[in-house]
Amino acid sequence: MDVINQVRLTLEKAVRLGASDIHLIPGQVRGVLKYRIDGELGEAEDIPLILLQKMIAHFKFISGMDPGERRKPQSRSIEKPVLKELISIRISTFPSCASETMVMRIFRLTRALHLDDLALFPDQGKRLTSLLFKSQGLILFCGPTGTGKTTTLYSLLEHQLSKQSLNVMTLEDPVERRYSGILQTEINERAGLSYAAGLKSILRHDPDVIMLGEIRDDETAASAVRAALTGHLVFSTLHSSSSTGALMRLHELGVPYSDLQESVAAIVSQSLVHLTCPLCGQVCSENCEHDNFRRRAAVFEFLECDELTASITHMKQGKSFSHLPRQQMDNLMIKGSALGYIKNDTPQIINKQRWWH
Repeated sequence: MDVINQVRLTLEKAVRLGASDIHLIPGQVRGVLKYRIDGELGEAEDIPLILLQKMIAHFKFISGMDPGERRKPQSRSIEKPVLKELISIRISTFPSCASETMVMRIFRLTRALHLDDLALFPDQGKRLTSLLFKSQGLILFCGPTGTGKTTTLYSLLEHQLSKQSLNVMTLEDPVERRYSGILQTEINERAGLSYAAGLKSILRHDPDVIMLGEIRDDETAASAVRAALTGHLVFSTLHSSSSTGALMRLHELGVPYSDLQESVAAIVSQSLVHLTCPLCGQVCSENCEHDNFRRRAAVFEFLECDELTASITHMKQGKSFSHLPRQQMDNLMIKGSALGYIKNDTPQIINKQRWWH
C-alpha cells in the first residue's frame, strides 16, 4: 500500500473510533500504529517499518516541519478534512534509539458538547453553569492531561453565548474548535505570540470573557491574575491533580497570597470515569449497538466560596489542607459506583476498594 492511502486510512479509522491520539512507533524490523480511545492506548496494527517511516516523513512535510531533522523534537499543527469532517491535528516528533517516533493529537472541529452530556450527575452540570454568572475573577479547570478540561471550557463558552451577546476572546495552542461568534487566536511562539504577550493585547480589545488555553509559566499566571483583578472574567486550565494543588501551583508560579484571595473565583478539578454500558454491563464491546451510549463522563470537584478562602488561609499558615474539597470527589465516586453508573475497573474506584478492605 502506498503512503498516501495508508495515511488516509489511518486518519479515517481514528475518526471512526473516536481516537484522541495516534502513535506511530518504529521498531527494529516492523512498525506499530496505536490509537488512544477513551483514555486507553491499545495496539492497533503492525505495518512495515519502511511504510511507517514514509508516513512520518509525509506528515512532517505537509505540516511544515523540517523533513531532514531527526535529531531533535519538532511540533506543528495542521487542519485536514477526514470523512467529511474537518479535524485539527497537533503533530509531535521525538527522536528515539530505533528511529524517530510521532504522536498526533486529534481535535474535532465541531460544536462543543452540551453541559448535560458532559457531567455524570445533572446537579454538577448546573453548578458549572452557575460559574458563568460570576462578574469577574479567575476560574481554573485542572486535572491530568486528557481529562477533558478544554472540552468543558468550550461547552461553557457555547452555553454562555447562547444566552447573551458577549465579546469572548480566546488564546489557544492550538485552536481546537472554531466559532464564528468568538475571536480566537492561536499561539505562535516562533512569531513572538505567547500566552502572556497575547493576553496583554486582548485586554485592549474590551473583552467580556477571556479564555486562556493553559497557564504554563509565571508570566502567563501573572497576566491572567492581573486580567481578573481588573474586572474581567477569565477562564483557563492548569495541570494539577486536584483543586487545592492548583492553588499551590499558582503560588509556585509567583502569585502572592493576597492576589490569590482577590482574583481566584473558583477552581474545578475534573476526572473522567468509564461508564457501565446499559446493554453489555461492565464489559462493553467496541461494536456495541447501543449507539447513544456515552463511554465516559466527567465528575467534578469544586473549590469556591468558603472552602476556597479556607484553603488559601491554610496555605498562608503552612497547614495541610489538601483534604478540604476532596470529600466531594470521593463521595461522588462512591455514589456512582453504588448506582452502577461507573465501571468497577475505573482507577478511582479500585483505589477506594483497596481502602475499604
